[in-house]
Amino acid sequence: MRPDSRPQAGAIPRSRLPFSRFLNEVVHGIGARPLRVALTIAGTVLGTATLVAVLGLTTSTQGQVSERFSFLRATEIELVPNGGAFGVGGFPPDADERMSRLNGVNAAGIAWQVDAVDWNSVSKTLVPGQAGTPPTGISVFAASPGLLRASRATFGQGRNVDPFCAEHRCRVALLGSVAAQRLGIGRLQPGLSIFIGGTPFLVQGIVDDMKRNTQMLGGVLVPDTTAAELWGPPASSPAWMTVDTRIGAAGVVGSQAPLALRPDNVNAYQVNLPPDPRSLQNSVGGDLSGLFLALGAITLVVGAFGIANLTTVSVMERVPEIGLRRALGARAIHVGLQFVGESGTLGLIGGLIGTPVGIAVVLLVCVQREWTALLPPALLATPLLGLSVGVVAGIYPAWRAARIEPVTALQR
Repeated sequence: MRPDSRPQAGAIPRSRLPFSRFLNEVVHGIGARPLRVALTIAGTVLGTATLVAVLGLTTSTQGQVSERFSFLRATEIELVPNGGAFGVGGFPPDADERMSRLNGVNAAGIAWQVDAVDWNSVSKTLVPGQAGTPPTGISVFAASPGLLRASRATFGQGRNVDPFCAEHRCRVALLGSVAAQRLGIGRLQPGLSIFIGGTPFLVQGIVDDMKRNTQMLGGVLVPDTTAAELWGPPASSPAWMTVDTRIGAAGVVGSQAPLALRPDNVNAYQVNLPPDPRSLQNSVGGDLSGLFLALGAITLVVGAFGIANLTTVSVMERVPEIGLRRALGARAIHVGLQFVGESGTLGLIGGLIGTPVGIAVVLLVCVQREWTALLPPALLATPLLGLSVGVVAGIYPAWRAARIEPVTALQR
């Protein structure tokens, strides 16, 4: 015969905690100390907003890096001779023209750094009786007419060297903006000349900026034909070719470039193609995420400690109340659930407030930087993260409250 599971007459029924009563106790416990609760929630709001802002800004930065990389880096090809004497620096004399004939090429040009160190001294004026002033540390680069176009250079003053000057080995020069500043040349004047190893060069323009080959901004650029005539072909510093292509044409142009330059030896050049922009995006995004997410996690931990501290203090202050509830029949689990509910509610409120604050920060930064704001869908679950932080922070205080004995509590 099965024993009757119903409570016998005269037995005390097991207490229960209805959900409505549970919510009432949680709201009453939180509302009894509004100022302290507000200060505690502020920590969770700060942590959640930081985390949301970090995720949003990281995603937006990834998109921005990808866009800029695809626009510039994905359209660049560099060719370096593998060795062997052929033309000047390993390139044929008409290398720029050969590359420009390929479909998808916007511009191409070769360059090298002049190795004639004995003459590599640049000055604005020539000191009488000397070959030149002491070296200023300004490098001299030989460049074909197409190099600056391939480097997407912009001129603050003057203009680029034309093919006529390159063909007739004219002694003209272009100054990078940094080199012009070091030489004390702030304004391009008619007839302005500089001396390279005692040889005068007419300054034809000042390069304000270069998207590629930016090291040339600190040097002087002379036509490659002029440099080869005065100082010979490159020796220790190899020549290179920069090719500017249209979007999506880099792979095809890279496979055709060696054949266009050296039909007799397609292995004469090392072709450096742009890497996959997605790998760079993921790498940069991973670094940013790892760095800033650590900051957001630390802030959330600080908020969790604030909730745990408030709940612990609340337990200590409400010992008589806990003892009275236990004496009236409340079970230990009911007391523990109440404090876990209070701390979880604090975390949820912090998440609900911090999420829109973080999104607003992302939008403000993107508007100021003229970026496209990208917000991952995972941000919608951030309030649940605040709830989880609050629940975890309330476990220890709830455990302490559940262990309080009614007799001990009522004796206080």
